[in-house]
Amino acid sequence: MGARAVADRHGRVVALHDATGFFFEPAEVAFPGATAADWALADRLDPGAAGPDGAWRLDFRCFAVEMPGGRWTLVDAGVGPAEGPAAGWAPVPGRLPAALAEAGIDPAEVDTVVLTHLHEDHAGWTSGADGRPFFPAARYVVQRAETEALAADDPVRAWTVDPLRRSGQLSEVDGRHRLGGGLTLLPTPGHTPGHQSVLVEQSGGREVLITGDVLVHAVQLGNPAVPYSHERDRETARASREALLARAAEHRAVLATAHLTRPFAELPARRRVSP
Repeated sequence: MGARAVADRHGRVVALHDATGFFFEPAEVAFPGATAADWALADRLDPGAAGPDGAWRLDFRCFAVEMPGGRWTLVDAGVGPAEGPAAGWAPVPGRLPAALAEAGIDPAEVDTVVLTHLHEDHAGWTSGADGRPFFPAARYVVQRAETEALAADDPVRAWTVDPLRRSGQLSEVDGRHRLGGGLTLLPTPGHTPGHQSVLVEQSGGREVLITGDVLVHAVQLGNPAVPYSHERDRETARASREALLARAAEHRAVLATAHLTRPFAELPARRRVSP
């Protein structure tokens, strides 16, 4: 296993760095309503996210969970190749294939791919331009509410959903779903209608919560009431974020984050509690 993979591992969960870039909106536009105190706390929690002139610097990250028998579950599929649907705004091509190789993971050893949601930067390596699934032996698990809400002309439908349905590899589930091996899918809607997060139960009672885009910036870790301008339903997203962070606090869980500039985070000692 490569040095980066060893450094970015928490128990069974390996962080896979796909890309880094600057968002197309300044941070204060992307997170309306955040106060000066919110930004000060966010800068302490994730100083790497602060770019020049208020820019938001973020990572794009997937997570692999080691399963029994030398198999792997992958959570999210990154920004994808240069010709993928994220090319219009994300820093493509991503480096997920290289990150997997560094971690000693053969794509053929991935038997499950959990898609937290169907945004371009989370589904880029599901398929290639030829329509073939990138992970040939995997089932791809997504909430049915997510596929049903996806517009007919959304590029992720043609890139991800349609090819996986044709190959018989798309698995649509409803609500909380136990995958086995200590993995449970937790519905966390709001960012998108069928967004889900992943609970990983580890030895010794430890938990890792793979958040997806329930929170996308440390400003929402410090104050979960701060909305994100690209959430489909801000009130529902806030409720999901508060519930997930409350569980993390209760169980002292580690958060595995898709877009913070460090993969694993813990709740700040004095995180604001929203009324």
